[in-house]
Amino acid sequence: MIEKTPINETETERAVLVGLISNAQPEAKALEYLDELAFLADTAGAETVKMFLQRLDYPNPRTFVGKGKLEEIRAFIEDNDISMAIFDDDLTSKQVVNIERELKVKILDRTSLILDIFAKRARTANAKTQVELAQYQYLLPRLTRMWTHLERQRGGIGMRGPGETQIETDRRIILDKISRLKEELRSIDKQKAVQRKNRGKLTRVALVGYTNAGKSTLMNLLSKSDVFAENKLFATLDTTVRKVIIDNLPFLLTDTVGFIRKLPTHLVDSFKSTLDEVREADLLVHVVDISHPNFEEQIAVVDKTLREVCDGADKPMIMVFNKIDAFSYTPKDENDLTERGRENYSLDELKAMWMARLPHDCVFISAKTGQNVDELKQMLYDRAKEIHLTRFPYNDFLFQKYDGDEADLAAESEE
Repeated sequence: MIEKTPINETETERAVLVGLISNAQPEAKALEYLDELAFLADTAGAETVKMFLQRLDYPNPRTFVGKGKLEEIRAFIEDNDISMAIFDDDLTSKQVVNIERELKVKILDRTSLILDIFAKRARTANAKTQVELAQYQYLLPRLTRMWTHLERQRGGIGMRGPGETQIETDRRIILDKISRLKEELRSIDKQKAVQRKNRGKLTRVALVGYTNAGKSTLMNLLSKSDVFAENKLFATLDTTVRKVIIDNLPFLLTDTVGFIRKLPTHLVDSFKSTLDEVREADLLVHVVDISHPNFEEQIAVVDKTLREVCDGADKPMIMVFNKIDAFSYTPKDENDLTERGRENYSLDELKAMWMARLPHDCVFISAKTGQNVDELKQMLYDRAKEIHLTRFPYNDFLFQKYDGDEADLAAESEE
């Protein structure tokens, strides 16, 4: 087991963020990524003091940024009591060693920060096992920097220390640990599969979307439950399933972990049992934060992840544009001859664009205020009814007016 240094959680760590501007990532995009990284840092409990950007064609293989920029960062850290530097892209073990040597503070990259948040948010044994597996998979190729105190400092007789032997020993320990955790997750997968089977043939609806899009808030609204919801990234890690009844139709509603850009592959793999809920859902409800300035890119990230998770399956979907209460835009000046950007479109214009563009249902709501939620409920009812009748073609009596108890109705449907 790898020991973790205890940290005083009441003390906020001060951090600087570092990113690159390149041909593949222009300045506007790099700034947006750093803003998201700052939100991740805030979720983890760190205070972002300053952001550093450098224009490079590709990351420096030794220190990620150039020598001059690294010196600038070091000077700022020394003058402002900074305890941590967070880089927006994954760092190699060599880069971490070199940067730590120069900056003399804790170095994190985007993946290690996300893993820290996941470890903090995990509540159930299932989620904790998945996070621990992802942590060890991330750590394995970075072992060399953990044993610098055992590396050879000088040549000659008697100086061939046990550094490499210790690294190999630790690698075997971690590989054994990964193997054991995978076996535990396989056992969990079997248990989850039995649970899903025991739910009968009720229609399954899964909430998916970018992290912090409002899935848990919508879950609470539809199911009248108290799933944890917070204006933080990855507030929900554990899959939650609730039975929902709209009018006279029961179905199962699942809240899943949110997606994010640059989500590490091994994290997706580790959360297989959670994402199985998405794979086996009959209907997906894609929740989008319409107030986010780049919600289109967030939609693309979720769609890409869903294609990977669901093996390209074309599942029925309802697109829910949430947070219309927080939507804002800047009307374009008549004298401005430049092309209108996303920030210049009103909500009515976006509604017309997206509703005409999508092949499936689309609705604009506020889960926080309840605006237009009745319209969403009607969509859910119609789609769930279609799916239910394909399985129980002789149960159309269920959709007549029903005055009985909802629990009896749900049990009747499951039979």
